[in-house]
Amino acid sequence: MSVAVFYFGGFQASQPDIDKWLRSARLQKPQIIFRGFPWPSGASAKGAVAIKTLRGDGRLAAMVQAIEQFEKDQNNKKGPDGKTDKLETIFLVGHSSGGAIANAVDVDLNVDADVALVTLDGSMPSDSQLARDDTQVWGATCAGQRSRNFPGNAKGRGRVFQATNCKAEWPLHFSVVNTNASDANAGLVAGDLSQGYVNCSTNLMFLNRFMELH
Repeated sequence: MSVAVFYFGGFQASQPDIDKWLRSARLQKPQIIFRGFPWPSGASAKGAVAIKTLRGDGRLAAMVQAIEQFEKDQNNKKGPDGKTDKLETIFLVGHSSGGAIANAVDVDLNVDADVALVTLDGSMPSDSQLARDDTQVWGATCAGQRSRNFPGNAKGRGRVFQATNCKAEWPLHFSVVNTNASDANAGLVAGDLSQGYVNCSTNLMFLNRFMELH
């Protein structure tokens, strides 16, 4: 049985940013399938507004269809032994405003695999999504500072990443996706979001418990 992670980058996350995240993730966990979506061009940084736009122009539906087709293809793919490797679990992982997209995809997605929803310092899932045992809502702390979208308890789904050298707002915000984000990056401290994936070491904290159990 296989596991796939679909990552939704936050506001202004470009395809090169996503590629950096994917490259590091694949090196760390080669047994996991990783795919990613950059921030949709022209979409508002405000999650609810972005989702309205993406529903209206069909781009949200296209993301959902891509994941559903991926599952079908994966489940029909045969290995050297002639056996198929069914997709067991799909992680929908959204950072920042990308959490709103992950949440919306989760609502519309129709797959056979189990779906685990993960928000990384981003848009809060709905109450019904928070009611699921495998939902994770992450924030970060560093030397007493909390990340900009720190979730608190989140109905029992809140998780905390203990970052280092990330007391400034934007490095701490990106620490949940890139463990190399730090206050030493002057551009990121100043709010240049393109610096969030510099020297990316993908933070896969959300997979740790799952890997322990499997």
